[in-house]
Amino acid sequence: MPRGGAAHPAAGGPAAFDVYDTTLRDGAQQEGMNLSVADKLAIAPLLDELGVGYIEGGWPGAIPKDTEFFARAAKELDLRHAVLAAFGATRKPGVRAWDDPQLRALLDSEAPVVTLVAKSDSRHVERALRTTREENLAMVADSVRLLAGEGRRVVVDAEHFFDGFRFDPAYARDVVLAAVEAGAETVVLCDTNGGMLPSHVTEVVRDLRAALGTADPLTRLGVHAHNDSGCAVANSLAAVEAGAVHVQGTVNGYGERTGNAELLSVVANLELKTGRSVLVPPADGGGLAEMSRIAHQISEITNIAPFARQPYVGVSAFAHKAGLHASAIRVDPDLYQHIDPQQVGNDMRMLVSEMAGRASIELKGRELGFDLAGQDEVLTRVTNRVKDAEAQGYTYDAADASFELLLAEEVDGARPAYFRVESWRTIVERAGSRGTPATAEATVKLHAGGERIVATGEGNGPVNALDHALRLALQRVYPELAAFELIDFKVRILDAMHGTDAVTRVLIETSDGQTAWSTVGVGPNLIEASWEALTDSAIWGLRNRGIAPR
Repeated sequence: MPRGGAAHPAAGGPAAFDVYDTTLRDGAQQEGMNLSVADKLAIAPLLDELGVGYIEGGWPGAIPKDTEFFARAAKELDLRHAVLAAFGATRKPGVRAWDDPQLRALLDSEAPVVTLVAKSDSRHVERALRTTREENLAMVADSVRLLAGEGRRVVVDAEHFFDGFRFDPAYARDVVLAAVEAGAETVVLCDTNGGMLPSHVTEVVRDLRAALGTADPLTRLGVHAHNDSGCAVANSLAAVEAGAVHVQGTVNGYGERTGNAELLSVVANLELKTGRSVLVPPADGGGLAEMSRIAHQISEITNIAPFARQPYVGVSAFAHKAGLHASAIRVDPDLYQHIDPQQVGNDMRMLVSEMAGRASIELKGRELGFDLAGQDEVLTRVTNRVKDAEAQGYTYDAADASFELLLAEEVDGARPAYFRVESWRTIVERAGSRGTPATAEATVKLHAGGERIVATGEGNGPVNALDHALRLALQRVYPELAAFELIDFKVRILDAMHGTDAVTRVLIETSDGQTAWSTVGVGPNLIEASWEALTDSAIWGLRNRGIAPR
């Protein structure tokens, strides 16, 4: 039994409240996203683990890749909580439902739930569909009746419903009734253009409820919102407050144009702010506590970088920078956080910047494993160093590894001495005419493990060549460096008015396959700034692995 009190959808009927994920279908329409069948098969178990009730897998019959997904899902997926839904359209005008190939494909998919998109705005019926209002109502009823008669649970997505209801409420209501009377389990009201405001949504849902009256008081209504007005999450919540018991959305807000309602935010708000229980219990392997991890795992599969400031699950969602906040957080973290981040599987982070006071430094030190309580002199030195460094262009709020090395230097009296650099240089050469690829070469001379090491590296640019040369030199003493890989590289010109002699800041992210860390470098040119960030990265990586200087 779900926490909502009704049978879970997998048991063959609707729950008291439905969480319906459409990441694999509507989310996949996002510009630049192209999910393979393997990607969909990898994402579906994560959605199931989260605890959603429905996973919309795609449009079988219309998209070959989606047809394959349903065929493979029947054999390869073992969903514990969710049921698969196939998406499609009502029959075509003038075609019998049984003869419509799209409806036959929906049946052939063997999905237990079928979601039909139906026109509910009379303008779209006449201008886009080019049929009569009466025929559209028949198309809805015939299609639902066929699928329900074949044992499928039917959800109807009433496309453009909110715009249609405001233009012609009587016809929009007739579409809802046609679907319900033919056997639809739920009718979902769609803000297809994404232009509604929460007050509009509340008004329409309540007016529809009143218009349905005694015709079918048990009609289950849902909501499907797009984010073109920036209100998709708020609109979804407004619909639920007005009586909707089914909400659709996508993980990370994926979708065409500006995206769909971000399902994780909707669910977290419903559970944590309104007290509704809409996911399976955490004891069953899902729930809010897995939300942040699942959001990031899906980002990896889609190959779309996570949005750092995404509510609840973003890495910056519980990050604090100002010193005033830090002073209060040291007393009670709840003073500046709307929830405990662990409720959604996230963590509080302290950011270090020129706005940081001693409280920020103390809290950040605690986060990194340094107990600075009562060490007023160290806290003052670190605070002053941070302020001076940021005045020169450094930033530590996105470079925890560099800050940890600074902290270690102040606490221990010196930076870990894994190596001593004697000199380095790099040259770039291009032979031939314009358009011929250039080559770069770098030479690094350093002392490590009791010997003087000279290494030369090549690359497609000076920074790449320096990176290779530094690794070649250090791996002779520290073979563990072979696992380190530079995975991100960002450059910012700090005073562009100075032209080519402007100060440059470089942020790099490195990974050893298990952990990722960021370091910062600042210099009068790109190469010097990069060298500082690269050496900090090597030092932090070795220190983090517990490797002693050799």
